[in-house]
Amino acid sequence: MKPHAPVIIVKRRRQGHGGHHGGAWKVAYADFVTAMMAFFLVMWLVGQSQQVKANVAGYFRDPGVFEHERSKGILAGGAPGMEAGGTPRPVAPPDDPAALARERQALTDAAERIRESLSRVPDIATLRDQIEFTITAEGLRIELVERAGSSFFDSGSAVLRGESVRILMIIAVELGKLANDVVVEGHTDRRPYAKGNRYGNWELSADRANAARREMEGAGLTAGQLRTVRGFADTELHLTADPLDPRNRRVSIVVRSQVAAALDRAIHENAVTNP
Repeated sequence: MKPHAPVIIVKRRRQGHGGHHGGAWKVAYADFVTAMMAFFLVMWLVGQSQQVKANVAGYFRDPGVFEHERSKGILAGGAPGMEAGGTPRPVAPPDDPAALARERQALTDAAERIRESLSRVPDIATLRDQIEFTITAEGLRIELVERAGSSFFDSGSAVLRGESVRILMIIAVELGKLANDVVVEGHTDRRPYAKGNRYGNWELSADRANAARREMEGAGLTAGQLRTVRGFADTELHLTADPLDPRNRRVSIVVRSQVAAALDRAIHENAVTNP
């Protein structure tokens, strides 16, 4: 009887299909994401104001960072470049260090002139030391800070004392010589009014800021120079460690830098155009 022949079994491995095109989906996905980004950018741009559209167009006409004349930024107040009609606007950009230094010096000089004018009035000697001058990123901040027993207003009211009116007139005359916007703020301490009184620190801070505004507009600020009147109550304390300290009660006069004013206007205009 013939012996059985050996059975030979051949096993073949199936090759996976992902080896030769495993990364293709990544390329397709990247193309899809890029297309969606472009789509949403176009949709955003369609809803913008003509000024923003012109500024974006100006950027793509001249995107270089080493050119002397760069395109205007999307926000108003950016670097100068091309207007909507393609005409160059040769104005120093607000981020120009030389322009910023000149404006800072102009605000410093204005503060010094106010100090000198106040020093020549003996009637306000008591309150003179309660006027603080600070140069900040926002501009020049002049603060009329109250102290225990020495106030610019009648106690608990927005009625200015005679010396305070004189001080505000001197400040207004000097600020009226500048082209900068002015903001007036009112602040209080955290001492509450009597329970049940509907007139509180919010009303008092706003009324005091408005009283200062009224005197300054009548004494020297130019038409349209005063931009905003704000009442902060006790939300921005001068001395956070002691909320009841009388020095938290103050009126702040902010002479805004051109950069701060331009940025604020751009944000406001964009919000109005695209609510």
